[in-house]
Amino acid sequence: MSSNSLIELDRAHLVHPVASWRGHEQAGARILTSAKGATVTDASGQTLIDGFSGLWCVNAGYGHESVIEAATQQLRDLPYATAYFGLSSEPPIRLAARLADHAPGDLDHVYFTLGGSDAVDTTVRFARYYWHARGLSQKDQFISLEQGYHGSSTVGAGLTALPLFHAGFGMPLDWQHKIPSHSVYRNPVGTDPAAIIAASVAQLRAKVDQIGGAKRVAAFYAEPIQGSGGVLVPPPGWMAAMRAVCTELDILFVADEVITAFGRTGPLFACTEEGIVPDMLTTAKGLTSGYLPMGAVFLSDRIYQTIADHAGSAAVGHGFTYSAHPVSAAVGLAVLDLYEGGLLDNGSVMGARLQAGLATLADHPLVGDVRGRGMLAAVELVTDKAKKTPLPVAALPATRIFDRAWQNGLVVRAFANGTLGYAPPLCCTVDEIDAIVERTRLTLDQTLEDPDVRGVLR
Repeated sequence: MSSNSLIELDRAHLVHPVASWRGHEQAGARILTSAKGATVTDASGQTLIDGFSGLWCVNAGYGHESVIEAATQQLRDLPYATAYFGLSSEPPIRLAARLADHAPGDLDHVYFTLGGSDAVDTTVRFARYYWHARGLSQKDQFISLEQGYHGSSTVGAGLTALPLFHAGFGMPLDWQHKIPSHSVYRNPVGTDPAAIIAASVAQLRAKVDQIGGAKRVAAFYAEPIQGSGGVLVPPPGWMAAMRAVCTELDILFVADEVITAFGRTGPLFACTEEGIVPDMLTTAKGLTSGYLPMGAVFLSDRIYQTIADHAGSAAVGHGFTYSAHPVSAAVGLAVLDLYEGGLLDNGSVMGARLQAGLATLADHPLVGDVRGRGMLAAVELVTDKAKKTPLPVAALPATRIFDRAWQNGLVVRAFANGTLGYAPPLCCTVDEIDAIVERTRLTLDQTLEDPDVRGVLR
């Protein structure tokens, strides 16, 4: 089928996520046809470096034959097996055991989901069950961070604190509360790490008091790095400090590692970089490198044992048809082999090169901030460096910058405020990392000449 025919069918029938439906009907889709390593090819034959790993997820890169073979063989042997009725199959058993071996502390129990959003939903259900089991059902309030992202389901979108996911949906729910982000670049208390940590700790304590005290609060949610909020990196020690407050107040600490796990910041789990052990931890994306849908919730032994003891011989009423899917799990095992077989090491080396390369853009007239860790980064554009003025809405940064980068052979995430997000595959070569930086520089130079930008530049 021709690409034009596909575009017309797409317009007529395929509803796209987080898109202007009318805008998409007008613009039409870009059709991707193939991918290999760190590159994707579109229907016109253009090959681009995928500087965003699909949607922060193709951590291992495209086209690994070992992963394809693992999925193919599992499809032949056992394409589906329910985990209901006490049934199981080999791939999810082995994957859960290997993940538990790698996970921080006593996060020894793994519940498989379809992706990140339902992993977050699962933590809410488990948290509520846990407090009911402890006779503290009044602990039913949940706190997360402004500019945080915790999925697009009804429950997750409420924990998410990005206006786009609330407008028109009646979100957040009345038991979902927010405290300010730790954003270093735009923090009212300045850039001093100790001051930012102290402010966040005070804000969390104040929110707990406002809700009615620790006796009302079930859980606090945080990403080690806020991804969809603009790749906002907290100061070193921030996660540990917030974890300590939750421990003191007997509030569950949930680490959302849907983006940051599986080598994105360096290690398999970003929480290990601060030596913290959350009560629950969510993953997805890099778990299967995006080859098939799968997420996971890691539960501490305390959470698991409390729920199990309370339920006794009764079933814990939470489940999905595709939990512990054998084909997804087989892919997860093959991807884990790649991470352990050298991809994590390559990602660490290339991540350092990416951070150093993007840092050279700091003196560009449009660059206000460069931040990140490992293979996760952002370049925030401004028209006035002193005042940190975002690009004007008239410049249409979310579309124009994406289009320019695409034309320059680079896929990036272009946020609405003009921030560029990066999450390249861990398999990137030196040449590919350097090309990401140079193609970004070219895109910035072109944006600098945009009349809507040039007219307000200071």
